[in-house]
Amino acid sequence: MDWPHDPDGELGSEGRRVYGHAVLVKTVSESTFPIAVEAYREEYGSYPVRIDPDTVISVEQILDHVDRDRFESLDAFHRAVGTAMRAGGYWPYERA
Repeated sequence: MDWPHDPDGELGSEGRRVYGHAVLVKTVSESTFPIAVEAYREEYGSYPVRIDPDTVISVEQILDHVDRDRFESLDAFHRAVGTAMRAGGYWPYERA
């Protein structure tokens, strides 16, 4: 896929130091909210997200699993993105 920037660069996973959920969280702040999911998708949908050492997907692929139209707060964003990543099989960590 042709990414808008290097998935391991400063705009992506910072040289492979930041993965998954952390990549999306870097795109928002408290002042971002509330925000419509479609507005977020338009702005960041093509951004790369490194899931593990071998897998890079787009923000769009994660948002395909979000079951709401709007994020009301940073906390709601965190929860919805985490749930979406688990639903899509993009969460490589399992609880013990």
